[in-house]
Amino acid sequence: MPYLATLLARSRRLFLALVKVMLPVMIAVRAGQEMGLVDALGRAIAPAIGWLGLPPEAGMIWVTGVFVGVYGAIGALAGFAPTLEMSVAQFSALAAMVLFAHGVPVEQAIVRRAGASFWLTAGLRIGAALAYGALVTWACGAAGVLADPVSFDWLQGGAKDAAPGAGGLGDWLASTAFSLALTFGIIVALLVLLDLLERTGITRRITALMAPVLRVSGLPPAAAPVTTVGVLLGLTYGGALIIEEAERQRFDARTRFLALAWLSLSHSLIEDTLLFLALGADIWIVLAGRVLLTMAIVGALAAALREPALPAAEKKRAA
Repeated sequence: MPYLATLLARSRRLFLALVKVMLPVMIAVRAGQEMGLVDALGRAIAPAIGWLGLPPEAGMIWVTGVFVGVYGAIGALAGFAPTLEMSVAQFSALAAMVLFAHGVPVEQAIVRRAGASFWLTAGLRIGAALAYGALVTWACGAAGVLADPVSFDWLQGGAKDAAPGAGGLGDWLASTAFSLALTFGIIVALLVLLDLLERTGITRRITALMAPVLRVSGLPPAAAPVTTVGVLLGLTYGGALIIEEAERQRFDARTRFLALAWLSLSHSLIEDTLLFLALGADIWIVLAGRVLLTMAIVGALAAALREPALPAAEKKRAA
């Protein structure tokens, strides 16, 4: 009973910290959808998307993903399915762009609460998405690879179901309530899982496996366990844990920023990646290339941000 009481108290604390950030942003995004702002922005950037080597519809899909999330992007994709023509390379580039930058208003609000700049991390995501999308389409076009067409006809029937916010206000309220309830349940499950991993020593093994990657990217090992959760399962849950761990372990600003930069660029590697692989994206582009670019960006940031000087007493202990 004491364990359950502690677990529920900790889960409630994390959940309330997330809801204070998530709910206002979710309402604002819904209002933007209702007023047509998301659609208007998608049309506005269509010429720029064309410069990346993608069809104009890709702009609508990507902007929907940026503001609504991965499932919103898939919903928009389903809406364009009857007329959309893309090669495997083009769709893989678009999928990677969505994976780099999706649900930005909600997720970067969580990042800001966890201790990193909203605008800087959002800029990292959007810049990485655009640069990587251009690199993929141009490189594949020059090499003549992944040029086979992707068929989206089978998506047409699921357009409404895939797009959150496609129904009326009642549907949105029910969907939002379900999402928040699911978030609480996942937080409870994650805390139990993390406790189990810690007690069985698996956390130490995962940290050891992550160590080579962390050394390359410059991320401090102390941030490995919570960063691993976010990388595998999602920024929302990883961010919530970083909020708590930053207070408990007193992560310095550099550690928090590098961990959150990593999570901003590459998170939910399992679920989100599988969704786009099922739709026809190439695994080397949407997974391997995305992780390598994340390592390069975080490594550059780590090199640019010097580690804080240790106090004299800590230097003596370290020696």
